[in-house]
Order: sequence, then structure tokens, then C-alpha cells
Amino acid sequence: MNPKKLTDDLYVSAQINPEDLHRLATLGFRSVISNRPDSEAEEQPAFSEISREAHRNGMEVRYIPVTSSKLAEEDVCAFRSALCVLPKPILAYCRTGTRSTFLWALSEAPDRPMSEIVSRASAAGYDLKNIESRLQSIPSNCPVNEVES
Repeated sequence: MNPKKLTDDLYVSAQINPEDLHRLATLGFRSVISNRPDSEAEEQPAFSEISREAHRNGMEVRYIPVTSSKLAEEDVCAFRSALCVLPKPILAYCRTGTRSTFLWALSEAPDRPMSEIVSRASAAGYDLKNIESRLQSIPSNCPVNEVES
């Protein structure tokens, strides 16, 4: 487990294990978002295991599972909403951290300069080329900009 910083409030990571939750709590993380569907791979722990250990360590959790090729607007909105309401800092994870980074980038596109989004993702080791055209086409009045908290 190697959390990578996107913002002061959000880090992303590859798959975590239940035994990582204590360390995450001691590092100061207060919430975890899972963007990986259960049973995507045989060896991955179920979200229920992650959730149980997170709660044991005083952390909040959200389950927003997405598949790599299907980042729907609803997923982006759910991610943005979670970022608004969960205690910070937050760790979002998936298989490699890429989906979590894509969700963050898409949720930030209406408000943050594209150059900053690309720079932050790149500094964390993630390339946004696969969603570049989608990022550039999000208008400032995009529904992800209107999140209920």
C-alpha cells in the first residue's frame, strides 16, 4: 500500500487489505472510498472486510464500485458527493488507483484548471490521456458541479 497524494484531502492507492486499515488510521486517514467492484479478482478482499476494519479503526467508508471502461456520470457524482461529506483526509482505492484518479479528475473538471488536474495526477503517477477528451468537454454547468451535501 502506497497512498499517492492528489490533494491535501485526497490520496489514491492500489488495492488495500483489511490489515492496512490500522496503518491508514495511524497515518491520519479518516475515510476510505472503494472504487473496485467485489469479485473483480479472486485474491481481492471483499468490501465488507475493508468496511469492517475501517469502522474498527474509527474511519468512514463509501463503496462506489466502477468498472474501468464504464465511468458513468452517476459514479462521478457519487464520488464528488463522497468527497464533500466524508471526514478528511480520504483514501480512494481500486486495482491500481487509476479509476479513483479518473473519478477525481472528472469530478474536479468543472472547478479546477485542466493543467492543475493533469499535473496533480501526473505527480501521483497517473496518466489522464484515456479521459482527456471527456475532461475537456465537461462544461462548467455540469451536473457534477451541483452536489448535495
